[in-house]
Amino acid sequence: MKRLLAPLLATIAGCTLAGSAFAASDPLAPTGQWSANTRGQAQTPPMGWNSWNAFGADIDETKLLASAQVLVDSGLAAKGYRYVDIDDGWWAKRRMPDGRMLVRTSAFPSAVTADGATSLRPLTDRLHAMGLKAGIYSDIGRNGCNQVFGAPDAPGLPQGTQAEREIGLYGHVEQDIALYFHEWNFDLIKVDGCGIRALGPDNPRVKAGLYRPLGPVIDFDELPRTDIAEVRRLYGAVADALARTRPAGDYVLSLCLWGSANVRSWGKDLGNMSRTSEDISPTWARMLHNLDSTARRPLYAHPGSWNDPDMLFIGKGEFDATHAVEARSHFALWAMENAPLLIGMDLRQANAEQMALLGWKAAIALNQDPAGNQAVLAYDSAEVQIYVKTLADGTKAVALLNRSAAATHATLTAAHLKLVGEIATTDLWTGKSGRFTDETTVPLAPHETVLLKVSGRRRLPDGLYLSEMPGRVNPAVDGVVQPQPDPLVHRGLLPWNDTRGTGEHPRYGGWGGAAVDSGPYGQELQAGHEKIDTGIGILAGSRLQVRNAGQARFTARVGVDDAAWGNSGAVTFQVYGDGRLLAQSAPLRAGAALVPLAADVRGVRLIELVTRPARASDAPDPVIWGEAALRN
Repeated sequence: MKRLLAPLLATIAGCTLAGSAFAASDPLAPTGQWSANTRGQAQTPPMGWNSWNAFGADIDETKLLASAQVLVDSGLAAKGYRYVDIDDGWWAKRRMPDGRMLVRTSAFPSAVTADGATSLRPLTDRLHAMGLKAGIYSDIGRNGCNQVFGAPDAPGLPQGTQAEREIGLYGHVEQDIALYFHEWNFDLIKVDGCGIRALGPDNPRVKAGLYRPLGPVIDFDELPRTDIAEVRRLYGAVADALARTRPAGDYVLSLCLWGSANVRSWGKDLGNMSRTSEDISPTWARMLHNLDSTARRPLYAHPGSWNDPDMLFIGKGEFDATHAVEARSHFALWAMENAPLLIGMDLRQANAEQMALLGWKAAIALNQDPAGNQAVLAYDSAEVQIYVKTLADGTKAVALLNRSAAATHATLTAAHLKLVGEIATTDLWTGKSGRFTDETTVPLAPHETVLLKVSGRRRLPDGLYLSEMPGRVNPAVDGVVQPQPDPLVHRGLLPWNDTRGTGEHPRYGGWGGAAVDSGPYGQELQAGHEKIDTGIGILAGSRLQVRNAGQARFTARVGVDDAAWGNSGAVTFQVYGDGRLLAQSAPLRAGAALVPLAADVRGVRLIELVTRPARASDAPDPVIWGEAALRN
């Protein structure tokens, strides 16, 4: 853990200078540059189909092309479902001694070549001719997930010697990325992490000589036992190789680290989509688990870098044809969270109702809205939640979720929406319209999500609160010094473990991360005994980046949250525009009232909001950018 603490503690202690020249040594120094990922091709969340949920590693060309044809023939492709992704199981082996990857031609006969080198280019050419995109799968380690966790006789396992079975990217990044994206012309790669998670020297398959030991670099259950810097370095090498191979940026990089290695804080800087949790399962409890791993992280997702709670499991288990309400909730929530919409079912088996749900035009429009704002939790409980999302046209979308198996209701208020006066509503499933003032009560069936579009007068008439536009706010430095697992993620029974072991424990880093309309530990925003319902809660020693779209003024009321222990001493709040200091507060301490802070941001592209503590701490205090807004 010392390797995680030392750099931050050393640089923020007593530091008062700022500017791009100090950025290398001072993480709080403004850079004037947006640091979340903009490489690749994911201005909106990717949509398509992936083979894993339907077929596991037993994938072949016939199944893949049949699913692609359904996308085209049904009109789903025209609605945005363009990516057709081959998951684990496509490989035969790595050829020795040159290291070229060979395709399992018994499953992909079009890959046969006269010289035996094999090629998936005929397959990608065919998908491209259908107007679709092609995705491929690999692992950041030497070996893939099916090798690590599949049965010894599982379909799709690589064959050959120990070296030939090393089909992951480790040691072959440049070679494999060039093969997949230049020679074979793929458009997306999903990079799993099993090869650096589970093949330590004590693994039975390593002991048996099947695989070489590697790490483990990741301990899935314990952040302090994970080499976070090394995991990031490995994935960064893949991101850089992709950018070199496809300099035009026509690719998608999908990080699949299942929420481990504190990927919440850095995945947004490297990939176009980043898994936030363990694999989804076709149960309501595990859907809630995956949802929760994303729901409180709207500031960590932006156009070009999306939170990924995993693929849609519509069509199976508790989301099958007999569970239409649950399936609709699953889809509505993924749409609101800006999750990549990747269908996981065998589309040859889909009925008309399931195809209609997958093609739900109004929900897809919310997911693909160009503003890129992930929905924000306006009300949170274990039974009922209210999500609100600001759209590019100025209207808002609302999802009212009944997490429980009993009928209930939700009271939606104007305060939840940051609107005033009369509010117009449209139910996006039924088309029914309505109006209310102040509040309205919405009945909810068991597991139901009601999805609404609403419009009305803004509480802030001349601009937007930052909490209404998380897609334009990036926690470049969120102040977290010691990553801690988030205890608020629902821990449903993991089907493949059943009740073996001691249960599901909090494991995903994120506790203390930047939060919308709440403190970083889920508390209400409060300073000087004044509670406020709007703002960004973050830890001292942080730097937020805000993209300005032509607004003239930045305003906020700032202070140290009353929940602080005083570990950071006095905290100074600073506002920079394109690297230049525009405004700053006096040093503020816990217990003091919120203080107004404003800056002229006309002509500024990037605003950076810095909280600079008087002293370093391994437990920084929560601070508040209260009612922070960009105004005309």
